[in-house]
Amino acid sequence: MIYKGIYHIFYQYNPDGADWGNIVWAHSTSLDLVNWTPHPPAISPSQHGGDINGCWSGSTTILLDGKPVILHTGVDSQNRQVQVLAMPKNISDPLLIEWVKSPLNPLMAPTTMNKINASSFRDPTTAWLGPDGRWRVIIGSKINRRGLAILYTSKDFVHWIKSQHPLHFAENTGMWECPDFFPVSTDSQSGVDTSMVGLGIKDVLKLSLDETKHDYYTIGTYNRDKDIYIPDKGSVDNDSGLRYDYGKFYASKTFYDSVKQLRILWGWINESLPQPEYVKQGWSGVQAIPRRIWLDKSRKQLVQWPISEIEMLRTNQVYLPSTLLMKGGSTVEISSITAAQADVEISFEVLEIEKAEIIDPSWTNPQLLCRQMDASVEGGLGPFGLKVLASKDFIEHTSVFFRIFKAQNNKHVVLMCSDQSRSSLNQNTDKTTYGAFVEVDPTHEQLSLRSLIDHSIVESFGGEGKACITARVYPTLAIANWAHLYTFNNGRGSPRYRARKRGLEFGSNLKRKNEEEGEEEKEEEEEEEEKKEKQNWRGP
Repeated sequence: MIYKGIYHIFYQYNPDGADWGNIVWAHSTSLDLVNWTPHPPAISPSQHGGDINGCWSGSTTILLDGKPVILHTGVDSQNRQVQVLAMPKNISDPLLIEWVKSPLNPLMAPTTMNKINASSFRDPTTAWLGPDGRWRVIIGSKINRRGLAILYTSKDFVHWIKSQHPLHFAENTGMWECPDFFPVSTDSQSGVDTSMVGLGIKDVLKLSLDETKHDYYTIGTYNRDKDIYIPDKGSVDNDSGLRYDYGKFYASKTFYDSVKQLRILWGWINESLPQPEYVKQGWSGVQAIPRRIWLDKSRKQLVQWPISEIEMLRTNQVYLPSTLLMKGGSTVEISSITAAQADVEISFEVLEIEKAEIIDPSWTNPQLLCRQMDASVEGGLGPFGLKVLASKDFIEHTSVFFRIFKAQNNKHVVLMCSDQSRSSLNQNTDKTTYGAFVEVDPTHEQLSLRSLIDHSIVESFGGEGKACITARVYPTLAIANWAHLYTFNNGRGSPRYRARKRGLEFGSNLKRKNEEEGEEEKEEEEEEEEKKEKQNWRGP
């Protein structure tokens, strides 16, 4: 949230270790969404009031008088999931360091009468105000495998009444975690307040599916008279529907930036290492770069883009002129700055669209398609894209690339993949390959790709933010100054690309050493030095 010009982020945190347990609400503040100052935990388990066994996820709401409040899930002495209210101790403190809990907690609890599953009742959303002056909030739940967004209403934000019907539900989806419900403008890229209704507004319901650990969303209409949400026709209401991100990205949450009038999305990048390894390294999980989010002009999906403030981290800037990528396995290194931390923007112009292969109508699963046709499999148009966090011999690399297929009626299908199969020599790392279809027309527009690279993270935005894939990789060779970046083409067609690459400093000042030509006689000596330095390097 933003309060008195200061951004606040609260997040699930275990102060005693890098694993689940003893969960509190950690708290950090920022003036720019990039540089953050940590504070003591805002909320910790108490001996009474409903959260003795943990302070789980929830949301902040700004009340009509400008006062922020928190609703979050607590686990009580009976291990029931209940909802707890907290308020700032001193609203004149812009940092909101101290929070106090309501003596009436828990405000919402499962009972035999309300038929709520006591082990599946969590993660209240930011509340919105209805035309009747009542606050509304939804809480994720399930009955058997029916996912539920349970609706509560309140006049005073303290006394809550469960509605007779949920805001929305869907069969065979399992537990709905971390729901998010918010309006978007149909006319502009500006964000709108969470309580906004009326003409020029569509609504978005995002759900985190506990069974698959995916975030998916639908676009639809909120009927404020009946208090129900109805997805638009064609907006798929299950895990095969639209997703913010088709990689490692979960438990996401948006907030309305009332100063910049933007809807900002935060997401959690979970680990690709097994539990014993990340506990040993002493840290796990990280927040993704915050993203602006708005409704595409088609009104059928959302578009995302890194916040502009991230550009303050840019250092060197390298422009590459328009270059033809020769067919059949060509690679071109993009050098001059460290490839371990970079912001790469590249666009591809398709010159030989007639070489696109015909897509089989049964190829409806993009992730499966990317796994079967990884970056090493030659195609007609593609794979072409980037090889990031690559060792010089390509033993390690992560490929982010496109393929173009021809469909019926002379239309084309664009597939975006993030191939982690060769990302690390560590055999314990999750090397899942991710994929998504991108709604662009390669015959009339270029294919754009932006990748934010930060040591072990690759956040990629295809089609100007129409498809996003986040990869979590742990290379062992392609680290620090030994990481390389390439653009490549392994197709029979020859696209043309233009690239901009910028160094970034995510809390680090590592600089790539300029490589000098004509020093072949020093190679053996340098290789020995590299081996020694790699053995001693202990970066993330």
